[in-house]
Amino acid sequence: MMNRKRRNSREVAMKQLNVGIVGTGWCGGIRANTCASSALVNEVHIAEIKADRLAEVAKEIGAITATADYKQLLDNNNIDVIIVSATPEHTHYTMTRDSLLSGKHVLLEKPLALELNEADELIELANNAKLKFAIGYSQRFNPKFAYVKQCMSDGTLGDPVTALVSRHITRNLGKKISGRIKLSPAAMEATHDIDFVLWCLEPAKPIRVYAQAVNRVMKADYDVADCMWITVTMDDGTVFTIGAGWIMPPAYPNFSSTTIEFIGSEAALMVDDSHRDVVLSRMEKGTVFPMSTMPGEPVGHVFAGPMHNETIHFLEAVAYDRPVMATAEQARQVMEVYMAADMSAESNLPVSLPLAGSGELKLAAFG
Repeated sequence: MMNRKRRNSREVAMKQLNVGIVGTGWCGGIRANTCASSALVNEVHIAEIKADRLAEVAKEIGAITATADYKQLLDNNNIDVIIVSATPEHTHYTMTRDSLLSGKHVLLEKPLALELNEADELIELANNAKLKFAIGYSQRFNPKFAYVKQCMSDGTLGDPVTALVSRHITRNLGKKISGRIKLSPAAMEATHDIDFVLWCLEPAKPIRVYAQAVNRVMKADYDVADCMWITVTMDDGTVFTIGAGWIMPPAYPNFSSTTIEFIGSEAALMVDDSHRDVVLSRMEKGTVFPMSTMPGEPVGHVFAGPMHNETIHFLEAVAYDRPVMATAEQARQVMEVYMAADMSAESNLPVSLPLAGSGELKLAAFG
């Protein structure tokens, strides 16, 4: 009876939301479909500069309005929430700033910004206006990753000692990302795992970063590294390592393969998220690995992947006035770590945190 009363009181407090989606590509399309099918949402409005994609998604979800100019969504006083899924990534700061200034709650795909001062401005705007502001670190909503967090939080692993995460995606996606903006594998791939491990290790904070990059495939055409290995030292003495790259062959797996080791004083936890559990072998195109993308994909009547759940979580945070899961403040710390990793890989020296100013190099002192 008590649970039913609580549920009824939540239903009374819930406000149906009108949502605007800026950018309806791969991720934006997922979020648009999630919003359109949710009872939390009354209206969905979309903005997309590619006319054919705009028309496709508008028809698919029954969008109330569809425009090439995202500012039309911001001028609509009936819209409560803006989801920024636009590319290239340098648009994130301006679009998010404009959205916050218009009084909208914002869910922003990573990265938060390209410079730390931009991140600071966005955080201040959201806090001053008391707006929900979350960053799309969807792997927090992967059940396997959530289990690691639970084992750290409830003491199953004891005191943290070390962690290792290895994430690699196929080069077709790596080339797509690198072709639109010059951001490293640390900023675009390892960022998910930096966020994940820092989340698990809270309240400890990173104090030193050392990284090495490999340049064999992508450098000539895109001027980015193939992969990067990053070692981070925390202020409680815990050390973790993250490897991330984007040059795996196109067929295996579709987009993402990840393994995790989390070692504590009382237990060790090993997680296989390499997506080898579902294998489709065809006469044409050979063996493929369905349901292996990071954000996920629809499978009949369900959605296989974390991005759907992440979107629902943000809608609930706004509708019920709950805290968001991945805060902009946490994303700023992730930014510092991957910026330090890029600096370290270039200088071949460890870098101390926090970074100064907008991200100036601070070499770690030893001896």
